[in-house]
Amino acid sequence: MNISQLEKQLGITFNDQDLLKQAFTHSSYVNEHRDKHFSDNERLEFLGDAVLELGVSQYLYKQKERLAEGDLTKLRASIVCEPSLVEFSRELNFGAYLLLGRGEEQSGGRERPAILADVFEAFLGALYLDQGYDVVIQFLKKYVYPKITTGAFSHAMDYKSKLQEHVQQHRNHSIDYVIADEKGPSHDKEFVARVIINGNISGEGTGHTKKEAEQRAAKHALDSLGD
Repeated sequence: MNISQLEKQLGITFNDQDLLKQAFTHSSYVNEHRDKHFSDNERLEFLGDAVLELGVSQYLYKQKERLAEGDLTKLRASIVCEPSLVEFSRELNFGAYLLLGRGEEQSGGRERPAILADVFEAFLGALYLDQGYDVVIQFLKKYVYPKITTGAFSHAMDYKSKLQEHVQQHRNHSIDYVIADEKGPSHDKEFVARVIINGNISGEGTGHTKKEAEQRAAKHALDSLGD
């Protein structure tokens, strides 16, 4: 594991580099090196899970003032769930720094979703212990919060229903969705959806499924309407 390379990539220098190393140490590696008394990342993962949930909750509370408690809970759940954590981990190339046992390595452990999700949380736990909550928030501002702002988790919210409710307050207003474009190869399609209210294009959104694109288009329309 190249600690200095990881620190350079993140722009963060740990005071306790053993803590950073522990965050990337899988239990399978520890089991194969019992004589060296390594510690795996499971306890750090436990701590990082709580730190991440608090950091995301704080952001949503401040930035999503119009959302009710139930909607906030749904949105937070979509951000801290395993698939999202896997994506964060992959974007940061965390899999390349993992310390894995031989068997786990050979079976594709560096790409295993559960391991990638765990190492992201473990890293946050280590960062919290080493440098405190404020530095964790700075990290989240750089790598997590922007995705919330751009609507990466809008599929968790039923913006189409909210827009329908808004439109129904005005008589004779119709609402339609159209797929305006499809991009990319068949295994990685990206759809562009538009929502048309009373004959006018009121919002546009993209997504890897038509449903996701429509939800983002509805969110765009709601934002434009100030709802």
